[in-house]
Amino acid sequence: MASTRTYPATIAAPVEHEISIRKSRFLTRIEPVGSVEEAEAVIAGIRKRAWDANHNCTAMVTGLLGDQARSSDDGEPSGTAGVPMLEVLRRRELTDVVAVVTRYFGGVKLGAGGLVRAYSSAVSETLDLATLVRRSALTQVCIKVAHADAGRYDNLLRDWATHHGATLGEPQYAALATLELWVPETEITRLTDELAAASAGAVTPVIGVERIVDVPD
Repeated sequence: MASTRTYPATIAAPVEHEISIRKSRFLTRIEPVGSVEEAEAVIAGIRKRAWDANHNCTAMVTGLLGDQARSSDDGEPSGTAGVPMLEVLRRRELTDVVAVVTRYFGGVKLGAGGLVRAYSSAVSETLDLATLVRRSALTQVCIKVAHADAGRYDNLLRDWATHHGATLGEPQYAALATLELWVPETEITRLTDELAAASAGAVTPVIGVERIVDVPD
């Protein structure tokens, strides 16, 4: 079933970081992207801005399961930049991200091993600054309550979500307030029981579709 599968995470927002190694500057930018085309646009933008750099090396992983990957050494010796960058993204179990490391050469050659360590460290240290976003297969659960009770149930669902791997959706207000929660399939029965207890049986959740949902850590 989809709900038993684990999915690679992504990052919430772009992050940047710079390191210096033996006079060379390595400027890293990592961005969340929704497609290969978006990743290519990020790379093109950085190459345009950093036109005077010696190298703009890249790595990207895309697709819900992280099944699409590309990398480029951009003039560095083969296998010393793009692939090590890509391996960091893989080890962190990320997808829908693009990493660009811009190098300004400082006059001291690092050798193949030194380059691998430099590009790996550049990406790893930058990712340490990122906020991760988990992806889970969650099921939609909606409840309808009177407007006067909406605040109390919103607080209840908000607290429940933090302890059960769930995330709140967008409330809707019509004749009644509709509150939405995205819940792991294994937790639906527990939620139903707790809502029944909190409402003396007056609130019955409506179970909806399952989809992949981003859940900030």
